[in-house]
Amino acid sequence: MNMLALVLLAVLAGGSCRPETGDLDSLLDNYKATLDSSPRTEAGSTAPGAYNPLDCECVPYYLCLNNSIITDGVGLIDIRIKEGPCDNYLDVCCQKPDTLTAPITPRPHARAGCGARNPDGVGFRITGHGDGEAQFGEFPWMVAVLREEAVGGDGGAHNLNVYQCGGSLVHPQVVLTAAHCVAGKESKHLKIRAGEWDTQTKNELFPHQDRDVEKVIVHDKFYPGALYNDVALLLLSKPVDIAENVDVVCLPQQDEPMDGRRCFASGWGKDVFGKEGRYQVILKKVELPVVPIDKCVESLRKTRLGPYFKLHESFICAGGEVGKDTCKGDGGSPLVCPTRGNPLQYVQSGIVAWGIGCGEDQTPGVYVNVAHFRNWIDEQLVYNNLDISGYKY
Repeated sequence: MNMLALVLLAVLAGGSCRPETGDLDSLLDNYKATLDSSPRTEAGSTAPGAYNPLDCECVPYYLCLNNSIITDGVGLIDIRIKEGPCDNYLDVCCQKPDTLTAPITPRPHARAGCGARNPDGVGFRITGHGDGEAQFGEFPWMVAVLREEAVGGDGGAHNLNVYQCGGSLVHPQVVLTAAHCVAGKESKHLKIRAGEWDTQTKNELFPHQDRDVEKVIVHDKFYPGALYNDVALLLLSKPVDIAENVDVVCLPQQDEPMDGRRCFASGWGKDVFGKEGRYQVILKKVELPVVPIDKCVESLRKTRLGPYFKLHESFICAGGEVGKDTCKGDGGSPLVCPTRGNPLQYVQSGIVAWGIGCGEDQTPGVYVNVAHFRNWIDEQLVYNNLDISGYKY
């Protein structure tokens, strides 16, 4: 590559590799002056530590600070803008040091108890998130339930992980999800992914964790026609490792009321209902109020459900605000609310079940009432010799 091409590449790269002047002659003069004035080693190259605008390396954002690769770091990124020569938006072009330091490693995680949300993210905070993107690690209990499918043939067959629905960690070895997501599915074809955020990259600060599902427990009174008692537990082959981006959520007391609380639903489901909707790449969140049952039923009766519709006791409602709702693909995902005594600690009040459209006509969405099933969840874990103290608050 000739000098002109290199300089043009530096201009296009942006960020810390961009010369300050704009016209081509100035760029060439500036580059020559930089080389002439830079300290040299005996071999005639730029001395260690000197700034060279054309000598940079694509590294994870958290390894770069003030044009130098470092061992740890916290920065701001804008997930909506891709600039410079790096292929991934979580990478930046950063000046090379003499010796490349070791990558950052997860620091020991001191747990704050169940339900600890990270509203500012873990390790970095995203900016430019105008479509409700969650911060990385904001909801550490969030998991993706995956179904393993064999694709290909003639000797080229391989397994593909297909997104099934959402779920939540209530124990390092137990995932809470909706029965309609997993009923009739063999456990050997299911796995969960904890700590996921952007489904299209593995460049996050801390890695996700995959675990095989060993056992599927569907509520014995689950009615698939109307989704009554739409709750299930997935027992994992081995526990997840608790980390800053992987932890458990709190569970409510049996029949604990949630009306009036403003809560968060999260998931990778569609942005709008219908064929125009698109599944999300980055985990999304939406803030919703829990709606009293009588008001929810009143709203639902104005839809195609008709004036005689009755809402089963296993459900609660949340939403009813225009453009704010969960949608197709969010099934099984958690609805979490701040506890009464600690606004920084979250308890799972609902599981995404069903709705009429997505955020249309101020109709609330319908969620499994987790508080209605607290005793059932306790019984299942005790029966399987698992500790139930981790989700208590």
